[in-house]
Amino acid sequence: MVLAPQHHTVSSRVDVTAHGMSAIDVIAPFSTMGVGSLPHRDAEAAAAFAWTSTTIPTLPTLPRRSPAEGMIAQALVGIEGVTVGQYGGIGVDTQVLERDVPTTVDLAADAFAGYRAFFEAARQEPVRVATPLLKWQCVGPLTLALALRRSGLTSTAASSLALRAVRAHVRAVQHHLEEVFPIARQLVVLDEPSLNSHIFDEPEMSSDLAVDLVSGALAAIGNDHFSGVHCCGDVDWPVLLSIGSSVISVPVPTGKSLDDVSRYASRLSDMLQRGGMIAWGVIRTDGPIAQTPEGSWRRLSDAWSQLCASGVDRDLLATHSFFSPACGLGTHTDGVARHVMGLLAEVATRASRQVYSSSATPGF
Repeated sequence: MVLAPQHHTVSSRVDVTAHGMSAIDVIAPFSTMGVGSLPHRDAEAAAAFAWTSTTIPTLPTLPRRSPAEGMIAQALVGIEGVTVGQYGGIGVDTQVLERDVPTTVDLAADAFAGYRAFFEAARQEPVRVATPLLKWQCVGPLTLALALRRSGLTSTAASSLALRAVRAHVRAVQHHLEEVFPIARQLVVLDEPSLNSHIFDEPEMSSDLAVDLVSGALAAIGNDHFSGVHCCGDVDWPVLLSIGSSVISVPVPTGKSLDDVSRYASRLSDMLQRGGMIAWGVIRTDGPIAQTPEGSWRRLSDAWSQLCASGVDRDLLATHSFFSPACGLGTHTDGVARHVMGLLAEVATRASRQVYSSSATPGF
């Protein structure tokens, strides 16, 4: 399959609604969720943490427990012609992979131990099986395609395989979750760290191809659940806003990144008005972890104030926002993960009180 660049408008991408419901109909403003990996080596401990640390339970991935749970390695499980080494290195048989090889996903594999522990923890607490909303995350096809290209595949073969692998992964996990949690809506988030301003330095990469790859993978989610795209770092806002996901998940922008998103305030407003939401990564995880929520709160307040000054409606922005750590916690410790989630809860509570307080000032 050759992925030719196509030209679409935002409205032709994945709809932000599921069965006529918008994300805002299911995700409460100021909710919290996990993002990326957890540092636990004990899958049962990780599952217990995932069920209790955020208001939206988030399936854990545990790359410290096993490199097989790294996001690239996990997406490649069961693909003929691909091997993942003990430490996460990718080996490819280019002669096999230039063909349309079968793509299967075995949830009994070591790569999904964190998921299985999460399911078992739900079975032990029957009330959890009736949870109304779950969030889970896997690597997106753009990031996976770039990894496969660097392992020796041609651009066309890498893009084709990445799209098929992610779609198969989404369907397999989604269907299993539907069996275990029959009434839950799912927020399925594709992790695209490559979706930044440097992506177009890559040969044979265009904004059209990036949008087509990611939106093509999101289409596998169908109409019963909600789609999301997560990107850490220097986000390419025009591309991110063109994908059409129900949710965008980004670190709270500062500096140049905040100036960049402010230039697209009208497009951001359009997304929110259609029922989409933003998961703001309010707690930085890429360096020393703050001891108090003050810095995180200040960055969020500054970002919201500038967006409102750029034309985003204050009430629309506030009521269509929820919160997460900025990125995964896999490089930290179990204790740091607990601390980060505590800070996250404090920021979410403060935001809710500020917005609903009669003393709240315009802008935020």
